[in-house]
Amino acid sequence: MEIVLPGSDLRIVPRKIICVGKNYARHAAELNSTVPEEPILFLKPSTALIGPGGTVLLPPQSREVHHEVELVVVIGREGKHIPESEALDYVAGYALGLDMTARDLQQQAREKGYPWTVAKGFDTFAPLGPVVPATAVPDPQRVQLRLRVNDDVRQDGNTADMVFPVARLIAYCSEIFTLQPGDLLFTGTPEGVGPVQDGDVLVAESDVLPALQVTVRRA
Repeated sequence: MEIVLPGSDLRIVPRKIICVGKNYARHAAELNSTVPEEPILFLKPSTALIGPGGTVLLPPQSREVHHEVELVVVIGREGKHIPESEALDYVAGYALGLDMTARDLQQQAREKGYPWTVAKGFDTFAPLGPVVPATAVPDPQRVQLRLRVNDDVRQDGNTADMVFPVARLIAYCSEIFTLQPGDLLFTGTPEGVGPVQDGDVLVAESDVLPALQVTVRRA
């Protein structure tokens, strides 16, 4: 999936999809987990991306796929060892996203001490909404996130409740990875995650970001 960087005609396929786990205290609690002392990062492949109107395919390996609505940061320029005070200057835009998770496979991996890659990385497991310029979001720590499943509100939270704010996440990630234009940062999900079923319609909404709608089908 290609994205257009706001403010330019450059169409690129993101090189990295960096995701943050347990970045909302109440979400960590609903997973019977503790709040981390530093950001928990994992990666998704670019083949997980789908756009608005796309279809999330439930894989045959899993019987319990969950929705997770998130604020997504689009990196606009290359950076390494970025100071937190300058981190937001590296943001080209923002969007709504869904971190689809095969929860049963994730739990199995946790019990064995294995990584989460399989549970998070299936094709279509990273729906991404329309990207708006960073200037359209006055404060990334004041963004309402809501997810409806068949018109039933499942998640309703605010980025003010993040454990690690966006600027901190960008600075932290840049100490590990060289951030590049088009990289995506999924910043974590508020509480209320739950299973989706074949035929469900998922609509992510926000007070400052365009909506994202996808359907769910059994592969």
